[in-house]
Amino acid sequence: MKRISVLFVFTLLALQSFSQGQSTQSDTLRKDALNVFMEATDYIKKEIPFINYVRDRKVADVYIIWTQESTGSGGSVSTFFIVGQGKFSGMADTVKCNISPDETADIKRTKEVKGLKMGLMRYVLKTPLSEYMNINFSQPLNETVSSDKWNSWVYSANLYAYLSGQSTSKINYLSGSLSANRITEKSKFESSLSLDIENDKIIYKRVDSDTTYKSTYKRRSGYLSYVKSINNHWSAGASLNIFSFTYSNHDLSINVAPGIEYDIFPYTESTRRLVTFLYKVGLEINYYTEETDRFKTKETVPFHSLAAHMSYIQKWGSVSSTLTWNNYFFDWSYNRLRLYTITRLRIFKGVQFNISGSFSLIHDQISLPLGGASLEDILLRRKEQKTTYSYYTSIGLTYTFGSIYNNVVNPRFND
Repeated sequence: MKRISVLFVFTLLALQSFSQGQSTQSDTLRKDALNVFMEATDYIKKEIPFINYVRDRKVADVYIIWTQESTGSGGSVSTFFIVGQGKFSGMADTVKCNISPDETADIKRTKEVKGLKMGLMRYVLKTPLSEYMNINFSQPLNETVSSDKWNSWVYSANLYAYLSGQSTSKINYLSGSLSANRITEKSKFESSLSLDIENDKIIYKRVDSDTTYKSTYKRRSGYLSYVKSINNHWSAGASLNIFSFTYSNHDLSINVAPGIEYDIFPYTESTRRLVTFLYKVGLEINYYTEETDRFKTKETVPFHSLAAHMSYIQKWGSVSSTLTWNNYFFDWSYNRLRLYTITRLRIFKGVQFNISGSFSLIHDQISLPLGGASLEDILLRRKEQKTTYSYYTSIGLTYTFGSIYNNVVNPRFND
């Protein structure tokens, strides 16, 4: 019995020593692992455990910018820009993952992880962890590529409706849309039809009598656009926009505008930086529901517009802005200037500042009805009123502190 006890103690000591040895080796490997700064999901952290996810880009060996763009097929492209720092300075790679519109979110994230793993390999190769990496090829190559029976055409349809009410109100809403798009590297064709209708009935109850207010919001529209790539900096095209809108006093409006666009940087760099200038000139044919305050029931007016767009994504964050100028030729005092911007800035370790918003100077409301809108239309926001500006803004600040490492994933009690 004594001999068995001694053997048991020795076995425990051996297991403990082996466990400590394994833990020491694991800790050494973790300390020597590649430090990576990126906005990683829990799934990525679980599937790529052989790197350290750090929260401060200044201590990172590699920083990764992850962007996502929609494609003409209705799918997306996820792009990882991998840039080395310190001893990896001068090393940079770009990994793209093409996601089909019919692929699930699980397939999408699996593809992204697979691409990211391959992109990280030449950096991991310079660490002690490279000894434990294996590379396998699981599928034989298919020498032929099947043709696209849809020839890059993508169609979609949407229908939405709701009904709500109580004893003093009733609201019914219907929305539907159809679209047909074909987007290739050389050209871009987009088309859509849409319908939005809302009918409101509100009863204002008083002791002596009740007053009923009825309101209708209706918008019908059709859109066509064709753009042709000239080269890596220039594009040309035209658009046709037809709509009927109760809010803006339009029985029918037809807008035709050819245009030309120039990108300072090549279009191939659009996921990282984009600076474009788009100029359009066209005709607007309007039929009004009510006579306007300019005593018009219909008119044809020429116009032009110039839009400057800038998008920039770097390790310090991202910024995107669009400045647009429109005016009518018949009277240049009828114009509109609009600025929209969204910015995400990593100010310093752990602090990120976010701001977005838009501001418009409005002097082009040529469809305002003579005599203005009724009180119920104003209160229910069913008709446009005269204004000289509009704005919207949103500001946020995020601060995170503590350990610079962020490797552990624990999904328990995620709400």
